[in-house]
Amino acid sequence: MNSAPYAAIDLGASSGRVMTARVTSGTLSLTECHRFPNTPVRTGDTLHWNILGLYAGILDGLRAAGPVRSVGIDSWAVDHGLLDADGALLGNPFHYRDPRTEGVAERIIHPHVPPAELYAATGIQYAPFNTLYQLAAARDTVQLQAAKRLLMIPDLITYWLTGRQGTELTNASTTQLIDPRTGDWARDVAARTGIDLGLFAPLRHPGDPAGELLPHVLRETGLSGPVPVRAVASHDTASAVAAVPATEEHFAYICTGTWSLAGLELDAPVLGEESRAANFTNELGIDGTVRYLRNIMGLWLLEECRRDWGHPELEALLEGAARAEPLRSVVDAGDPAFLAPGDMPARIAAACRATGQPEPRTPAETTRCILDSLALAHRRAIADAARLADRPVDVVHIVG
Repeated sequence: MNSAPYAAIDLGASSGRVMTARVTSGTLSLTECHRFPNTPVRTGDTLHWNILGLYAGILDGLRAAGPVRSVGIDSWAVDHGLLDADGALLGNPFHYRDPRTEGVAERIIHPHVPPAELYAATGIQYAPFNTLYQLAAARDTVQLQAAKRLLMIPDLITYWLTGRQGTELTNASTTQLIDPRTGDWARDVAARTGIDLGLFAPLRHPGDPAGELLPHVLRETGLSGPVPVRAVASHDTASAVAAVPATEEHFAYICTGTWSLAGLELDAPVLGEESRAANFTNELGIDGTVRYLRNIMGLWLLEECRRDWGHPELEALLEGAARAEPLRSVVDAGDPAFLAPGDMPARIAAACRATGQPEPRTPAETTRCILDSLALAHRRAIADAARLADRPVDVVHIVG
């Protein structure tokens, strides 16, 4: 019997890590083998992911993990790498916070597929960084014209580790090009918007084989082959929701991190106009489930403030926030005005001023404003999800 642990590569918006997991007698034991920063790189006015730095961190983590039974990879959604005919990467992947997609939906996509039709076909909430809009923004670029393959970030890492290409479904469902009722491509949307679905590798599902570590990867990491790689729920939220320790049917979840995602796990999508107007999304999960949720700006607000303040200790900020007056000022934690990096404390103060509320005067007051705003946003999201899906909620699980 193989007693080696499983390896999980988890790429988040601010850091990545390689974990090992052992399952014994009904107990899951996790060990963090290596954690590494995920720091975007700005060149001129363009924001990119440092994908080669992330890949190097993954190799370091697999080396630290030692012998493993298999490997799985998850990451954030919507972003991707473009490959040429030889399988070489055509430039660093764009960061979803890059501003090149501003106004693309209104100029390029919605004249061909109006928002209500687009939502009814894909179930995905409007966000300017959705993969559909990223591809529309790149339509006339030499890079996209030279591309023969598009791989979502976990699929790109899988390709580099195994040499095999695929498009895992939970992450693909965030592209706004998947029909959540069928789990297949929304071909009519692609045709009307000029998206070539031939760019995408064949769909694969969580649990499907995704190849084995290549010989040069084995040498680089010191592992002995064969080491299989399996597709997992490669959108990190899909994996997080799959791990919710729910024993009851009527549960809600809050997944906290750079983004917060609050909602329900359903058997079928909710595609009505009221759901679209409430900005809920229908992303696919494991075993045919639908993650019906609202995206909330999350702890990005606080992390950007800390960056502006020179990275003060989090514990001191939270202690100060606990002493600050509650609900003195709150902001809309889903406001696109908070999407871009930089100058976050000033933007929060401006939002408070514009709504006739007192401006936070200190880092502690700003932190309190952020946390109160997130709490209210989570409460609204769960209440709205329960109403729109016509499903009661008996318990809320919070996972990270």
